[in-house]
Amino acid sequence: MTDLIAKTAIDRRLAEIITPAIEGLGFELVRVRLMGGKTRILQIMADRPEGGIVVDDCAAISTAVSAVLDVEDPLEDAYTLEVSSPGIDRPLTRLKDFDVWEGYEARLETTEMIDGRRRFKGILAGTEGDEVLIEIEEGTIGLKFDWLSDAKLILTEDLIAEMLRQRKEAGIIDEDEFDEIETETDDESDSASEKE
Repeated sequence: MTDLIAKTAIDRRLAEIITPAIEGLGFELVRVRLMGGKTRILQIMADRPEGGIVVDDCAAISTAVSAVLDVEDPLEDAYTLEVSSPGIDRPLTRLKDFDVWEGYEARLETTEMIDGRRRFKGILAGTEGDEVLIEIEEGTIGLKFDWLSDAKLILTEDLIAEMLRQRKEAGIIDEDEFDEIETETDDESDSASEKE
């Protein structure tokens, strides 16, 4: 279990408890965070190994995780459970994520200063052993996966197009379910203007 999936000791404990239930449904745990506040929120991000999760999947995960947490009872205080997809500008929490999203722009942060900086923004260039490769202005560099404190894709048009393509391939988006967009031709637009 990496610190990017579960940062704190309680997050790691929760991940140990809920991971079998999530994997039993055919999903992967992307991230778990217990956040403070007036009412604590237990935020779980999950995805299919091949990508693509829908609302019904989140509901199934929520039901399974709730049952496990009721039995294990790791939290004394009340909390709200939130189950979601990682989103388009998803966090990168597993070493394999850096290979899957190679060629896309990302923002990485390290726990310690490296050459006078902790933040790196550039194009992911895959992995080499236990290092994440990222192409920055100075060239391609390798950062040990264990050095990372945060990693996230940056929302770009290319990333949006890729996510839509994946969802169409997985059958998550069915274009037949959407209404056709009606557009006016130049002739219709001109005749509408003449009537006014």
